[in-house]
Amino acid sequence: MKKVVFDVAALIARVVTGVIFLAHGLQKWEGGLGATGQAFKGMGIPMPELAAAFASVVETVGGLFLILGLLVRLVGFLLLVNMLGAIMYVHAGHGVLSTTGGWELPGALGALALLFLALGGGRIGIDGIFAAMFRRRSERLDAEEERAAQVRRPEPSNVTTRTTRPAPTVEQAEAPRVPRQSAEHHAGGINDDDMRDIDALVSDEPPPHRKPPNRSDAV
Repeated sequence: MKKVVFDVAALIARVVTGVIFLAHGLQKWEGGLGATGQAFKGMGIPMPELAAAFASVVETVGGLFLILGLLVRLVGFLLLVNMLGAIMYVHAGHGVLSTTGGWELPGALGALALLFLALGGGRIGIDGIFAAMFRRRSERLDAEEERAAQVRRPEPSNVTTRTTRPAPTVEQAEAPRVPRQSAEHHAGGINDDDMRDIDALVSDEPPPHRKPPNRSDAV
């Protein structure tokens, strides 16, 4: 909202100030640069012909550019220099009011030119249109560069790494598996029951009745 208010206020100030400068510049052109130079010479302005040409061009072209909103800051600087020269060489010794030839009018116009130099002419004008175009172009280029950077950036991998056991060596793969033997077997593969049967045969005694093996013991 504040930007809109400033733009409208800057537009009104530009147009009014531009019309005033344009009217003064056209007045100098209508009177002729020679006559304007002679008038400046009578006022004690140094280099009156050059000063007359500078004032005529700056006030006419500058006033038109202010109305259009073109090169507002540069125009504001040139008009400020023009008004400072007018105040210094013509109006400074005549007080403030314009009725006595004071610096009232050039002071007000110079202050407006200073504002245009410092703040610009707002967005409603040719400068504002070009600024908006360059800003949109810059934003578009930034967006394209960001998209290109995202395309070049590698996507993060969602696959989790799993710890794998090392592959068996050749010696481990070729080694035969030896079956586990019961703790009741002796080194020769004969248990206690077999030894008792052998002793009974040697002594011609019938072998003792052997209980069927318990399933829980065999496990």
